[in-house]
Amino acid sequence: MSNKILVLGSTGKTGKRVYKRLQQLNEEVIPASRNSDIPFDWYDQSTWAKALSGINKVYITFQPDLAIPQSLDIITAFVAATKNAGVKKSVLLSGRGELEAKACEDVIIASGLDYTIIRAAFFMQNYSEGYWLDGILSGELIVPKVNAKEPFVDADDIAEMVVKSLLEDEHNGKIYELTGPELLSFTDTAAKISEGIGKPVNVIEVELDEYATMLRSYNVTEDYIWLITYLFGQLLDGRNESVHGSIPMVLGRNATSFDEYVSKTNLTGIWSNNT
Repeated sequence: MSNKILVLGSTGKTGKRVYKRLQQLNEEVIPASRNSDIPFDWYDQSTWAKALSGINKVYITFQPDLAIPQSLDIITAFVAATKNAGVKKSVLLSGRGELEAKACEDVIIASGLDYTIIRAAFFMQNYSEGYWLDGILSGELIVPKVNAKEPFVDADDIAEMVVKSLLEDEHNGKIYELTGPELLSFTDTAAKISEGIGKPVNVIEVELDEYATMLRSYNVTEDYIWLITYLFGQLLDGRNESVHGSIPMVLGRNATSFDEYVSKTNLTGIWSNNT
């Protein structure tokens, strides 16, 4: 039987890692993004059939996030397309505590296909590959004021869990919650990065509406501002203030700590003083 795997979002934080690992394992893997050889666009259904042709398994990462109102209709249509294409299994990257994400999970679960659901906490890599990198480089990290702590998870751990879920049938029908091993505030994470890079990173907490105003001053789109304020306002209200053991259970080792993430990220030089 063919084991041809499609990786959606193959240039994203988890997608590029999943794609690389599958390549290293000599699996037949196809990268999919708007700019790939076979382009894939969530908002252009005419791109789906060609990308899914001959595919046995698919890693689903939805952009920009399953939290947006359009996600349910799009995921519903995509699941129908996967069934029509003969796909046998889907692994979905989902969020923790998002009602919209749960609705999309339910579509996957009810599809009749094999599946694994990966619910991930906030990525550690947001500090090195995402929207907090500029703050780290400038030494001033501005974030919305929240009361809850977050069990940040390493994207490398997510990728390893996804690859096992794609390749091993024992993970069929499972829902895994992926977190790091500790609950941390933004002040905690900034302090750890500051110690690792040897220069101060000061955290400035502002009210959520003030944060939205700041984003507008940088000409950030309203859709993105809505998403960011939703994620901070809803998901960091305490509902996700817990650590889960899926990574140790499946991988047989501890989840990567934030200190370990800082150490390995330092080796890349991305936090070097190049501003």
